[in-house]
Amino acid sequence: MDFAKLNKLVSVHGTPSLFLSQSRLRESYRSLAYALPGVELFYAVKSNAQPEIIDILQQEGSLFDICTNGEIDIVKQCGVPAEKCMHTHPIKRDSDIRYALDFGVTLFVVDNEFELSKFLLYKDRARLLVRMSVQNPSCMVNLSHKFGCAPTQTFSLIEKAHGMGLSVAGISFHAGSQNENPLKYIEALDFCRDICRKAALNGIILNTIDIGGGFPINYLNPVLPIQRFCQPINEYLERYFSNYRIIAEPGRVLSGPCMVLAARVMGKSLRSGVWWYYLDEGLYGSFSGKMFDHADYPLLVPRSGETFNSVLAGPTCDSIDVLYENIALPQLEIGDVLLFDSMGAYTTASATTFNGFPKAKIVVID
Repeated sequence: MDFAKLNKLVSVHGTPSLFLSQSRLRESYRSLAYALPGVELFYAVKSNAQPEIIDILQQEGSLFDICTNGEIDIVKQCGVPAEKCMHTHPIKRDSDIRYALDFGVTLFVVDNEFELSKFLLYKDRARLLVRMSVQNPSCMVNLSHKFGCAPTQTFSLIEKAHGMGLSVAGISFHAGSQNENPLKYIEALDFCRDICRKAALNGIILNTIDIGGGFPINYLNPVLPIQRFCQPINEYLERYFSNYRIIAEPGRVLSGPCMVLAARVMGKSLRSGVWWYYLDEGLYGSFSGKMFDHADYPLLVPRSGETFNSVLAGPTCDSIDVLYENIALPQLEIGDVLLFDSMGAYTTASATTFNGFPKAKIVVID
C-alpha cells in the first residue's frame, strides 16, 4: 500500500472509502489465468458485484458465475452475454430456473434428487453439473457443509438424472474458501476420476469438471504464490482430464486484493487502561467480512513509536461492533486515517447501512 498516494486520495474522497485498483484486479486475473492454463475462469459475482469489477474482468476475458436473479440483473446491466455465464446455486425455485433460462443461461448445478425434478420441464434447454461435497474443516469457510452430495452418492445422482432424460455435463465441487491446501483439489479430482470412469462404463459420457474456487490470498499470513499453489492441480488435470472441459469459479483471489479501505479515527477513549479508537467504518459496513467471512485484514497506521494495548471499534451504537481487541498500536489521534488491505472480497458485498451509517464510497483508481 502506498500510504502517501492513498492519503492524497482520502483528502479528495473522504472516509470511509474503498479504493478499487484496476491494475491489481487485472494482475490477479492474469496471474490466475497463467497459473491455470486451459481452465475457463468464471468469476464468482457474489464475492463482489461492483459493476466496475465486472467490466474490468469482462475486458480481461473472464466468464461469470451467477447464483441469483439479482446477479443476473447485475451482469446483464454490465453487458455480459448469457453464454458467458453459468448458474451455480444448487437450490433453486422454478422461477429462478426460468429467469436464468430466459436470460440464456444453459449450465446449472444440482446436488440432490429433489432438484432434478425441477428440470424435467426444461430438459431440452438445460445441462447439469452434479455438485459433490469435499469436506475441508481446516479452511476459512467450509463450503461443503451446506451443499454437495457425498462422493459415494454422486454417481447414483448422475445415473438418476440420466435415467430421467436430463443432460448431465459433469461434476462440480468446491474445496473450501481461502483453502490453503492444494491437495484438497487433488482429493476431489480423485473422486471425479473414479465417478467419470464408472459413468463411462454405464454409457454416460461426462465432459466437464468444475473445480470451484477457494484459491487463497495473503491476509495477515502469507500463502503460496498462485502459480505454485496451482501446480499440482495442473499436473493432475493434464494427466487425467486433458480431454475434459475444466471450469473454475474464482472469487476472493480476484476481488480480494483489488480494494484498500481507508477509515478515519472519529473518536478515542481511555477505558480501564486500554485505548479505544472508534472508526467511521465497522462490522455492519465493510468489515462485515470479519463477521461473515472470518477474515482479518492487513492494517497500516500512520504513526510509529511506543505501542499500547488498544481496541479498534466501529461507529454504530451496537456493542458487537468491535473490530480488533488486545492489539498493540501507537497512540492515535482523532482524524488519523488507517488503511486496511485486501478488502475487496465479501466486504462491501455484505455491508449494510445499519444505524444510518452509509456504506463506504467506492473509488476506482489507476
